[in-house]
Amino acid sequence: MGKSSKHGARARAHARRLALQGLYQWQLSGASAGDIITQLYASQSLKTTDTDYFEELLYQAIADSNELDTAFSPYLDRPLTQLDPIERAILLLSTYELKARPDVSYRVVLNEAVELAKSFGAEQSHKYINAVLDKTAAELRKAERGAG
Repeated sequence: MGKSSKHGARARAHARRLALQGLYQWQLSGASAGDIITQLYASQSLKTTDTDYFEELLYQAIADSNELDTAFSPYLDRPLTQLDPIERAILLLSTYELKARPDVSYRVVLNEAVELAKSFGAEQSHKYINAVLDKTAAELRKAERGAG
């Protein structure tokens, strides 16, 4: 499985999973993206991860976190400060993709977010994540949603 395996759907799913870990860590520790990346690289097997995509997701979601929070906050049923750190991490990650990666279908973004929430979130958080991101996608991806 040469280099191409590092850029397929599975490699991107692994990148999202790793970025989720990094965003969770960032919220709890306040560490820099660079420090988190160094630590994750030391502790994880990256053979099947699109590392470029992982780094983009983590750096940009942290750098743009205020803007991303503002994009999805209107669709929350509670104050942002009361969001579970896993839920916020998934919303930051996915909202970044909706906003900055039009090459990734909004359906893929939502599906990947739901899968992350099922794996790492509270029991029903995948439904909440899906509802918030569906409304966020309706705003950020109007043209794509209209065509779909």
